Amino acid sequence: MPSASVLVPIYNVERYLPACLESLRAQQGDFEFVCLDDGSTDGSAKIAAEFVEKDDRFRLIQKANSGYGDTLNRGLAEARGEYVGILESDDVMYPDALEALLRAAHETRADLAKGTYSLWWSADGRDVLQHEVPQRLLGKALRPREHDFCYLLKPTDWSCLYRAEWLSREGIRFLATPGAAFQDTSFMFKALCSTDRAVFLDVPIVHYRQDNEGSSINSESKAYAVCGEYDEIERWLALHADDAFAARMRLGFQVSKLNAYLWNLDRLGDDLAPEFVHRVASEFSAYAARGEIDWPAWDAWKATNLRALLRDPEHYLDVRRRYHGPGAAAKARFALHLAGPAGLAQALGGRRG
Repeated sequence: MPSASVLVPIYNVERYLPACLESLRAQQGDFEFVCLDDGSTDGSAKIAAEFVEKDDRFRLIQKANSGYGDTLNRGLAEARGEYVGILESDDVMYPDALEALLRAAHETRADLAKGTYSLWWSADGRDVLQHEVPQRLLGKALRPREHDFCYLLKPTDWSCLYRAEWLSREGIRFLATPGAAFQDTSFMFKALCSTDRAVFLDVPIVHYRQDNEGSSINSESKAYAVCGEYDEIERWLALHADDAFAARMRLGFQVSKLNAYLWNLDRLGDDLAPEFVHRVASEFSAYAARGEIDWPAWDAWKATNLRALLRDPEHYLDVRRRYHGPGAAAKARFALHLAGPAGLAQALGGRRG
């Protein structure tokens, strides 16, 4: 049995695939690399087959096109390793990354070992390392649902190794909706909240490509795909209402959902954004009407954003479109125009969520 299996979902990525697979080939260890060709119509399958010929740790599975989630579920069923990981086919793995994750998982007896990653623009060589986990929590076994930072992590399913038996026992799989996107969102939330033993490392695992124009993260045609992911998380939370950390998980879910919805709102064009902001307001208004928003537990600035959005979605969108942007100066302008001096003080005073 391989110590770990890495699943590589592949669909029409011949431009990026050689570098991706070469980075796996450079990993030292008794791993298997499962290339999952999701009905590619370019030369991707041929490239994967060449790696199978060069290195017997590679396997190629070819299937009809059914989308990211269904493809990875097929891979989870086929994987033979004690642990399983994911590498998206336009990304590149750091040297010795699998060894570092596997060692940490074994040393802490963790179900889930997660490293960090860099935001990578291959065209101009920018590679910006991310540091998402508090230093004091690195390298030790944790129960993630006890810690607020876990609910704010980006859903980077490809920066982890997961114990295969645990995933199967907990029934953690991807949504298999054809043509959807962001299907790592519900998978990562369920994984982080299901385990009592996870370990986090400040070790880079993946160069996460930012300049693939064909990535689903850049697709306006999938404007509502993220909503289905949070519907799935909400379904899962309802099954875990008796968990000792249910209230914390519910708060984390709502904050995570608002963050994801606002990120999605910012990337949508003027034809889609007005409709989407009303969708956001409708969903959170329903929580408020049922008394399911614990307002005192929310960070003040995040709560101010949500209250403004609920009060007047179109005004909120207009102010956000005019003034929101990266950097402290833009954040200050946005806060001042949204909520005056009090909003500015909240925005600049730090945040919990």
